[in-house]
Amino acid sequence: MEKYSLGEMEMRLAELIWEHAPLRTAELVALCAEAFAWKRSTTYTMLKRLCERGLFANEGGTVNVRMSREDFQARKGAQFIEEHFEGSLPLFLTAFSRRKKLSRKDVEELRKLIDSCEEKHD
Repeated sequence: MEKYSLGEMEMRLAELIWEHAPLRTAELVALCAEAFAWKRSTTYTMLKRLCERGLFANEGGTVNVRMSREDFQARKGAQFIEEHFEGSLPLFLTAFSRRKKLSRKDVEELRKLIDSCEEKHD
């Protein structure tokens, strides 16, 4: 199982937790019952999966964030590029831009990003 690949319901649960964390497990059970019509056992099973992947921790009945939404998205993107483009961001961008032309705004934002990355490595 890929660490940063979540099923639809796992992702929805993660979003719910990021939105409300930290929270007591009883609160999470109530939120999941309302949002997804889940039973307590389903909530705990799904939470356990997310905890095993390092996104959250259930400590003393409180669910805490271990990996922010932004970190998760960055790691998921890096994993995708590694698996599908030999870890090469230029290969990914080449493939992406063949299908969808980049707007001037996109190009400007990418230039700024590249410049900021270069500054960090100097």
